[in-house]
Amino acid sequence: MSVFNFKRFSVVNEKSAMKVNTDGVLLGAWMNIRPDDRMFLDVGTGTGTIALMAAQRLMDVIQGTSSGMASVDGVVEDIIIDAVEIDCDSATEAGKNFSNSPWSDVLKVHNCAFSDFRPCGKYDLIFSNPPYFDSSLLAPERRRCDARHTSSGLSFRELLEFASGYLSPKGRIAIVLPSDQENALCRYARMCSLHLQRILRVRTVPRKQPGRIIAEFSPVRPTQPQELMLTIQNEGKYTEEYLSLTHEFYLFA
Repeated sequence: MSVFNFKRFSVVNEKSAMKVNTDGVLLGAWMNIRPDDRMFLDVGTGTGTIALMAAQRLMDVIQGTSSGMASVDGVVEDIIIDAVEIDCDSATEAGKNFSNSPWSDVLKVHNCAFSDFRPCGKYDLIFSNPPYFDSSLLAPERRRCDARHTSSGLSFRELLEFASGYLSPKGRIAIVLPSDQENALCRYARMCSLHLQRILRVRTVPRKQPGRIIAEFSPVRPTQPQELMLTIQNEGKYTEEYLSLTHEFYLFA
């Protein structure tokens, strides 16, 4: 059995179309979580990793601690973390990962297409590591293709359109994408009346240009969007900034 162990939960990723990956962990560690957030949505949850990270971080914020095993017991009863996943095997695996975590009471997986998902309310935080390869680079295996390519029907445009109708007044949507899609993403967000709050540009080593961005949008217009850069490795070692960001999750950080 393929299991990825984090510090406070483990993820079985044997049957999921997409495995635990750096993009997802960065999104889960960087997205903005506030103590009064209650409604969350993970679109294309895969193994459930990002939703689990959100649960851990929220409980830590609420309890005012970043150590020990966080629990929802006696803390908050109105937290909902919905996770949508179209692939049946991935959804089943995510559900098991949720059940085996300390936060099983607040995590719920929905095995359906995003277009068929019917929310029960408005969300304080929507997040997604969506498909982003175009149809000319289709993966040979269908399930992996659906998880990686926009031809499966999930695109940042669909996510932004959904967010424009289902974010709470101060809610946010956080998305990870290749850097070359930054301008198109920001332009379409403005069309959906969503404003850039923060953006993290990620490069693997200092000499390379950023290959990924993580962008956060909200209906609230900021005074000045926050622009940050993260370098993952330098001279063959993980950077201090990368280890600091992922410290509460990776065993090596």
